[in-house]
Amino acid sequence: MTQPLIMAAAPVIVFIGGIVSSQIASTPTLATLPLTLMILGVAAGVVPAAMLAKKKGRKFAVYTGLSCALTAALIAIFALKIASFELFVFASLLIGVGGGFNQQLRFAAIESSVNEEDIPKTLAILMLSGVFAAFLGPEIAVVGKDLLVSPYGYAGSFLLLAMLVCGAMLVMLFFKNPTMKTAIVVGEARDLTEIIKQPIFLIALCTAAIGFALMSYLMTATPISMHHMQGHSLQETKWVIQTHTAAMYLPSLVAPWLIKQLKLKGLMLMGALIYSAVAVIALSGHEVMHYWWALMLLGIGWNFLFLTGTSLLPQSYRASERHKVQATNDFVLFGFQAMASLLAGWILFTAGWHWVVLISLPFILVLFTVFYFYHRHDTKRSLVATNNN
Repeated sequence: MTQPLIMAAAPVIVFIGGIVSSQIASTPTLATLPLTLMILGVAAGVVPAAMLAKKKGRKFAVYTGLSCALTAALIAIFALKIASFELFVFASLLIGVGGGFNQQLRFAAIESSVNEEDIPKTLAILMLSGVFAAFLGPEIAVVGKDLLVSPYGYAGSFLLLAMLVCGAMLVMLFFKNPTMKTAIVVGEARDLTEIIKQPIFLIALCTAAIGFALMSYLMTATPISMHHMQGHSLQETKWVIQTHTAAMYLPSLVAPWLIKQLKLKGLMLMGALIYSAVAVIALSGHEVMHYWWALMLLGIGWNFLFLTGTSLLPQSYRASERHKVQATNDFVLFGFQAMASLLAGWILFTAGWHWVVLISLPFILVLFTVFYFYHRHDTKRSLVATNNN
């Protein structure tokens, strides 16, 4: 219940961040900077969040993130009322920092799972709650556009966001930190360099990081390309973004069944194939339906790749190592995502939508390469298990 309320912040920045920034920034090429700074904020927040969660518990870390998000929403209101791009960028950064702390909800869900086999199902249920954020975020952005007087609108959007964050704070009062059995937690922690050299860690990290980066890259460019460059209406742009965000989480309804049928290996392959289809559709034209189909499939592909990467990650660490490994994973994950979103704006304004899509192709090829190595690793592990039995 908490996650969709706080997750609504990201669709707000995705949907209107570039549109309003193209009006108040000194140059349109900086239009995606708020989204980039938000993602960088997530990357900057995950490490201290993990340290704080280790010392004070997941609940304390989440409340820290919610406090950052609430402060950011209030700063964004003031920034848009005085049309300050710099202050709006700072608010976006602070929203990201709050998001970094709120990643702890994901790991709390993992730790609440009784068996390792339950982790994909648990994550699928948690990710499904993001469907509500898909509609909440863009909806409050449009509904609140003229709620408060501001030169270019949207100040009221962040007032509604502040109200959602307050709601999340109330819900979190009922949360209890998951407890782990002492026998499981005890164990000598390995050096981080030893952990990250493991094939399964690299496979998990690359799957989630590339999937996240490509999703952010294409998603960031879409509202600006649709509304600012191609002249599609704000309602049409909102519809595409809402569909995309819903598609990021709706597959979680069938993900447990897909994992049972295809295993994580098959889910990874499906994600890579779907990303290939996204590129083909996105290169086919600039009509609303081209954007709609591309962004819908992009959301589904992201779901499969992120679920695969996150489910594989616990196989790389012991319970005593979980905080530092989770922090390292998320730092790299959101660092790549931030670079991708910044690159999207620069390429879009200098070379156009087609080049935005073409540049994604080599990274999709890397995804297939990662799948090949995972297939080899999984096959080798199965043979070892068979021989031992």
